[in-house]
This record gives sequence, C-alpha cells and structure tokens, in this order.
Amino acid sequence: MSNNHAWWQTNIIYQIYPRSYQDSNSDGIGDLPGIRQRLDYLQSLNVGAIWLSPINPSPMHDFGYDVADYRDVHPLFGTLADFDRLLEGVHARGMKLILDLVPNHTSDEHVWFQESRSSRDNPKRDWYIWQDPAPDGGPPNNWTSFFGGPAWTLDERTGQYYLHQFVKQQPELNYRNPAVMQAMLDQMRFWLDRGVDGFRVDVIWLMIKDELLRDEPDDPAWDGVTPHARLQHIYTADQPEVHDLIRQMRALLDAYDDRMMVGEIYLPNQQLMTYYGAAFDEVHLPFNFQLILAPWEARAVRRLVDQYEVDLPAGGWPNWVLGNHDQHRVATRVGAAQARVANMLLLTLRGTPTCYYGDELGMEDVPISPEFVQDPPAVNQPEIAHIVGRDPERTPMQWDASPNAGFAAPGVQTWLPLSDDYAQINVAVQSQEPRSMLAFYRALSALRRDSPALSIGAYQSIDTGVENIFAYTRTHADERVLILLNFAATTHRLDLSRLGSEAEILLSTGMESTGKIRLRALYIVGNEGIVLRLP
Repeated sequence: MSNNHAWWQTNIIYQIYPRSYQDSNSDGIGDLPGIRQRLDYLQSLNVGAIWLSPINPSPMHDFGYDVADYRDVHPLFGTLADFDRLLEGVHARGMKLILDLVPNHTSDEHVWFQESRSSRDNPKRDWYIWQDPAPDGGPPNNWTSFFGGPAWTLDERTGQYYLHQFVKQQPELNYRNPAVMQAMLDQMRFWLDRGVDGFRVDVIWLMIKDELLRDEPDDPAWDGVTPHARLQHIYTADQPEVHDLIRQMRALLDAYDDRMMVGEIYLPNQQLMTYYGAAFDEVHLPFNFQLILAPWEARAVRRLVDQYEVDLPAGGWPNWVLGNHDQHRVATRVGAAQARVANMLLLTLRGTPTCYYGDELGMEDVPISPEFVQDPPAVNQPEIAHIVGRDPERTPMQWDASPNAGFAAPGVQTWLPLSDDYAQINVAVQSQEPRSMLAFYRALSALRRDSPALSIGAYQSIDTGVENIFAYTRTHADERVLILLNFAATTHRLDLSRLGSEAEILLSTGMESTGKIRLRALYIVGNEGIVLRLP
C-alpha cells in the first residue's frame, strides 16, 4: 500500500448505531461494553475504522442528536471509563474510532441553553438564535423543521422565538457569535485529547443561517408530500460563512496527529466539492450520498460515478455511502437479489466506503407497527410515517438464532422489535455457510484490503454495449482489476477482448466461479458481480 495515503483513505468505515449493536446489561438498549464485546467480529470484517452515532448524555428526543453534555457518555451507553476501554480495544486491534459530533444544535436541557433562555440579558442569550415574533404574533419567518411544522418555538417566559430545524427540544446555536465556535472547539478538544481519531460532523452544512432571517421561497418542484421540501432552503443551508467555521474545526484537527473529519452534507456536486476547502483545509471527506439517492440502474449509477469523478477537485479524495441510520437499508432499496452487487460496487469504487452495521448480513428494513414507532419525524407526522420514519433501519443487530437474536438476553424487551427473519439472517448462521452474504462480505473486504488497485488505484468506466451492466477498471502500477456488475436478472454474453484475451476471477457474488475465463465470450448471469484480474 502507498505510504502517501492516510488511514481514512485506504480503510472501510463501519457505522454502528450504539442503541442497536449489543446490549450488555439487559436493558434492551445497546451500549459501549456491548460494542467492546464485538470488536473481534468487527476486525473479522476487515474494517479499519468504526463510527459511533451519538453517545453523549441526552434526553433522547432525537436519540442522541439532542446533546445535553458534549463531554460525557449517556448512562444508557456506559461511562467515560467504558469509552476509554472501548477506545483502547479498538486501537489494540489496529482500528480507528470516529465519534459523531453534533455542533449545529444542542438539547434544550444543555446548560448553555438553560442560561440562554433564562433572560434576554443573560450573557449566553446570543449563543442561540432568538427573534421577536412577527407582527401577528406568529413565528419570525416561514422557515420549517425537517421533522414537520415551523422551525420556531415561542418561549413564553422571554417573549421571543428560538430556532430549531429539527425537534423543538433542539435549539440551534448562533455561530455568528465567535464565543460559540470557541466553545465547540473546546468540546472537540476534550475527545481528541482522549485519543479519538476523528469526527463525523452532523448536518455540517446547516451550521450558520442567513443573518437577515429572510423568508425562503417556495420550491416549484415540491411533490406535495414532505412539508419541509415545500421550500427552497437557500437561507438555512450552505451559507458562505459556514466554510470559515469548518476551517477552524479543521485547524484544530490538524494540530493533532493523523485525525480526520467527515461532514454530513446533502448537496449537489458543485456545492458539495466546496467543502473540501479551496486549500483542502475543510473536511477530509464531504459525505457523498448519491448511491443512496439514485435509481438502481446501471446507466444511472455509471453516469453519477463518472460525473462525481470529473467534479472532484484535483487532489480531493472520493467517498461512497450505501446506507446509514437515516436511510432505508440497501437490501430493502435494491432488493435482496441485488444486495451483493451493491456491496461489491461500494467496496470496489475508488475512494473511502462507509458501511452500515448489518448490511454485511443483508439485513432489511423491519416494519414497525404504530405502537412501536419512536422516531420523531414519524411521530410528528403520522400521515407520512412510512416515508419519513427511520426506525425500520435502526433495529437490533442479528447475532444468532437465540431469542432476541443474541442482541439482548432472552426475555428482555428490546428498544425496537427484531426482524422476523433473524433466525436465518444472523452472524452465527452465516459464519457457518461458506457462500453466505457475510462470507462474501469478508472475502470482498479482504480482497479490497490486499489489492492496491482496489484500495487506492485509478478508476475508469468501460463500455460493454449492454445497458444493464456497469463495468469499470481499477489500476495501480502493474495491477489491473476489472469489475462487472449486472443490475438485472438476465444473463448476458460480453465481448471484452479489447482488454486482453483472458482474465482471472478473483471473486464473484455467488462465490462459485473461479479460474480463468476468456474475455471474448464472457458470461455474466443475472444479479451477478465479478471482480477479475486483467493481464
């Protein structure tokens, strides 16, 4: 492997939703000691970094994204000592640990907000975004919450509204006050000093708002479904001043050895690429969610991959995401038959892949009956809960066929219900099956780890003449690898003799094909992916 590449460029990042990974104390909720118990499993996946969704103290109005104390661990998940032991175990296995950082807003129970709302003349009043009512007494402007309703809540005590783009218990910090940025840098420093390797920064592109708080215009393309999408969010997102904030965060990271930052950003390429920074002094990786949002068609996926590669600034490192805690699971989106093809795509494209826990098993969304729904956007908007609810992709990890799937002790009520298929789709069963989804994932991740072409090599898409096939090469030095992905259920015969006379099969999604094949008459069956070594 090239010494010119950092760990966050060559490794797979694996996201864990802590509530759902492993319960160690029989309360039905996953925790840090539980994750520590599973570190050998994580190492067996050949992942190089673990990203934890929020673990800070929180009243859990948005499951940890409403932080009440940035410098501690929620008792549900354990203690700071538990965190230190987990970090030690991660590092002992040669892996890295990334924490979720939520700088855009706090909990309304955070001491900063408690002071801010205590009176209009409190020194921390300006740490949050307060505004007088409109002339009619209503909200100051038309801004809306991602989770439904207005983005403003009236504080009866002081007679002003405060801003929140998520639940009302998540007041937004005012980064036009420099003291707020300094305070947030102090919170980052606390964890960096403890040895954390980096941060995934929540909604980083929303951190600063229009100074004049102007109304946002209607979006003529609105589909009439999700209320938040009714407006064009030109004053609450992607403001020019946000880049200065991010540069300050990056400067802090750069004062430490070998740390990194990923930014959660949902923007088109033209805007997304600006978050690398003109001098590569902002986020190391602006999250690229295009594979999640695109139609699952070979031509569409090739088009977006090629365009993303073109749009990357020279020297910018790419990254790809197929699933996370906010999106339906990949096996649900693309179908079980295509889940292996999707994982092969993710782990063979150029750049850093981020995988979501359970996707290595082919876990799917779990239907959540109304009485078990917990996610705020679904609770607040029951009429579109099936669209905006995120509980289905956050269900407990499926470890074995015992009651509660090995996630929690038998008889314990888990925080979300388990999938009906956990007795078949779990780590223990798939570890015994040589061609299971888990076996395939391990083989694929090992291949990626051991192949410089796959981990750091150049990318070039290939025309095959078949619209259902996405083909591309990865090359580094004298190693050439060809990836063929069939997005359809039909078998195709390809003539790729221009690339050579024959090639060696390194891995196929079915794990059945081996040996050398002739490139002039190459058959790829339905829903199959193949990785080949070219001469």
